[in-house]
Amino acid sequence: MKKPTSFKNKDLKLAAELHLPDNFTESQKYPAIVCIHPAGGVKEQTIGLYASRLADCGFVVLTFDASYQGASEGEPRYLEEPTARVEDARAGADYLSTLSYIDMNRVGVFGICAGGGYAISVAQTEHRFKAVATVSAAPMGEGFRNFLGIETPIPTLLDMLKKTGEQRSAEANGAEPLYMHWVPETKEVINENTPDLWREGHDYYKTPRGQHANSVNKYLFSSTDRMIAFSAFDQISTLLTQPMLLIAGSKADTKLFSDQAYKLAKGQKELFVVDGATHISMYDTPEYVDQAIGKLNEFYDQYL
Repeated sequence: MKKPTSFKNKDLKLAAELHLPDNFTESQKYPAIVCIHPAGGVKEQTIGLYASRLADCGFVVLTFDASYQGASEGEPRYLEEPTARVEDARAGADYLSTLSYIDMNRVGVFGICAGGGYAISVAQTEHRFKAVATVSAAPMGEGFRNFLGIETPIPTLLDMLKKTGEQRSAEANGAEPLYMHWVPETKEVINENTPDLWREGHDYYKTPRGQHANSVNKYLFSSTDRMIAFSAFDQISTLLTQPMLLIAGSKADTKLFSDQAYKLAKGQKELFVVDGATHISMYDTPEYVDQAIGKLNEFYDQYL
């Protein structure tokens, strides 16, 4: 069972859903999980699938559209603002604290893809989250600076920052916003050199498999400077003291980020590798999702 709701991140109203366990009653206290969707995603896609499955395991699960995205408020539209994304999760914990049926000593955070990076980031300084888990984690800043294991040359980053500044000036003087695509917009631009992440991303986000009207496959180019500057992993070894579960497919081209987070973590940690799965297949392929849900249920049941 799920019901629509909303909460505020500062002055922005975020569209959200609560996924509730069977036989839910407000007279009981429940453990809860705040869920963070991938970049370009919305709450009705893969994060909603995982949320409904986790609710079946007995958790109250909160999903939401990020600030500036989906059905949530925020201008300019489709801004990917990492600090706002982290604050969205904090605001989700604030919201849960107002619900009489939530046990605030048993709240966790979970994210998929970029949402996994944001989940790790927020857990470092938001210790109301007692446990953190990810699927196909792909942290935004680390991903920009080291794309799928290939370090982005500094001159390339500097050129991107130069162009970002120029575009911001242009927009400040009345130019139309410039948008970029998260995954290939059409099948025609995909070739043998296209990474699996993008190839399969197109198949998920741009076909009936996973597409949603509020997931428009674009981000504001002037977000680029903030994404390059962001780091989800910088304080893992010092401030992330909560248990952490990292789930990644054995064939995922983003598995390197889960490996990196696991190596950095000093506390209770586990890297669970799903044999044969790619980054995107972890989103909705039943045999892989079933394995992930089983592990997530075991993890959160132990630590929440």
